[in-house]
Amino acid sequence: MRQAMILAAGLGTRLKPLTDTMPKALVPVGGTPLLDLNIRRLMAQGYDRFVVNVHHFAQQIVDYVGQQDYAPLVSFSDETAQLLETGGALKKAAPLFRDDEPLLIHNVDILDNVDYQWLRNQHEADEDAVLLVSRRKTKRYLLFDSGMRLMGWKNIETGEVKSPFPWLRESALTIDDDLKVVADANSSLFPLHSTLHAFAFSGIHSFSPRLFPLMERFPDRFGIVDFYLSVCHRSRIVGLPKDDLRVLDVGKLDSLAEAEAFLSEL
Repeated sequence: MRQAMILAAGLGTRLKPLTDTMPKALVPVGGTPLLDLNIRRLMAQGYDRFVVNVHHFAQQIVDYVGQQDYAPLVSFSDETAQLLETGGALKKAAPLFRDDEPLLIHNVDILDNVDYQWLRNQHEADEDAVLLVSRRKTKRYLLFDSGMRLMGWKNIETGEVKSPFPWLRESALTIDDDLKVVADANSSLFPLHSTLHAFAFSGIHSFSPRLFPLMERFPDRFGIVDFYLSVCHRSRIVGLPKDDLRVLDVGKLDSLAEAEAFLSEL
């Protein structure tokens, strides 16, 4: 079984006025709803079980899926009472996954050029999560050691660092042009000769159900990156770089035409 969770519960406020009458999951690109594009593409790559979380115009999504040939493959996680963010959405949906196979986590408004068979093959048996990353400029970076194990996170605008490791959290860090993490000379806690690398997270990740028990102490609503940062010292959360990664966030009205062009190039 190859299973995926498609995050479709968002309000889609950047796609107004379209989302005044429909959920962003049903916003069409080239005449086809985003949800349909994602599910059919994953089906073509061997995925046969989908969980879709719903909130905004939830019944429209349920009704639409019910009319499709893949309807028997889809279960819904109902968030109509409250949006739960990415981590909370996974926690709530946990009972809908039936075995220990890794879950692909994908946002409904993301288009990409990822070969998901390749991504699946990169998820080693001892890894708890595999985060697809790239070397692009951003405001917020995930920090990995030389073995690509997650160590922390940094916001380069505010200087905030998140990490379960005090030596990293309490060090003054900068990120150079090569996306290497450099500690200030006065950061005595930073281990000598330690090498860290900064990568941008694509929002696409492979998640092992082994992690679900660690979510029990978390509230109903939380972000998945905060969860990963809280458990990376005792779980194998790793980054997977893809140099030719292309990801398009179909989050604004002016991105719809770009999305049609993007699909024609895949």
